[in-house]
Amino acid sequence: MRYKMFGKTGMKVSELCLGTWGIGGVGWYEQSEDTRADAIRAAVEHGVTFIDTAPAYNSGAAERLLGKALEDMGARKDVVISTKCGNVFVDASTYVRDGSAGTIRRQCEESLRNLRTDYIDLYLVHWPDPKTPFEETMSTLARLKQEGKILHVGVSNFSQAQMEEAGQYCPIEALQPQYSMVARGSEDLIHWAAGQGMGVMAYGAMGGGILTGAYRQLQTFAPSDSRNRFYKHFQEPMFSKIMELLKVMDRISEQRGGTPLAQIALNWTAQKDDISACIVGAQSRAKVEQNCAAFDWSLSPEETAMLDQAVHQYLD
Repeated sequence: MRYKMFGKTGMKVSELCLGTWGIGGVGWYEQSEDTRADAIRAAVEHGVTFIDTAPAYNSGAAERLLGKALEDMGARKDVVISTKCGNVFVDASTYVRDGSAGTIRRQCEESLRNLRTDYIDLYLVHWPDPKTPFEETMSTLARLKQEGKILHVGVSNFSQAQMEEAGQYCPIEALQPQYSMVARGSEDLIHWAAGQGMGVMAYGAMGGGILTGAYRQLQTFAPSDSRNRFYKHFQEPMFSKIMELLKVMDRISEQRGGTPLAQIALNWTAQKDDISACIVGAQSRAKVEQNCAAFDWSLSPEETAMLDQAVHQYLD
């Protein structure tokens, strides 16, 4: 495992951050609860010190599973926990943004109970709520920080203008954007945030799974499946363009003796100077171990150039 300082927070974190959206049990293929809990144990055993979750991941189910797993291992103090607020899970395909003071405080208290802890290392606003003034949302976070219930404050899925406005009421120490070879719209924002001293934790580094090479034919996913509802890489015309990129990744894999494409995708994102950590979801020990192995090696400058050229050729 590789480690980096997370912006100016003073926290040193693993470059792989275990994502728990799927571990919550909704929106992705589903494994048994024991298998999902074992994925968390595997991550910690392989040097992962950064785990991302949210109450919106199946009404706190992901938080509860994470809290129990860390308590059973006695590993709470060894892990930086990032969780979120301001996004309420309604059902498998419906989420409601609510950044009101009452909801923020309620979700914080629920997350503390779910996670079996008395503090949250990093607390993120999951999505901006257009109905609630940033002053109300961020002032509530500032008070929670003063109370010691949260240690650091960040945002996810915010624009620069939104961050500049929100930051007037509480310093923003972290950004969580979507970023991968197939989703590069946040590059300027990431560079700006890193320049402000924020830690940047990129989600979707494997494009919702399409950069693993596991999907070579168009498939139909359930309406509630995140590969249908959230990630649009599995639909035309994007799908065919990504298939061309996978051919270049296949060549790099072959030259490396069969290195999994998932590891190539992770390294492409993780090796960016402005990225502190890549959030990677996995529901099984085997997947976690394969993902962790990505941080035992690095892409060469020549391989990075090949990928960059393919990205610009097929996806720009």
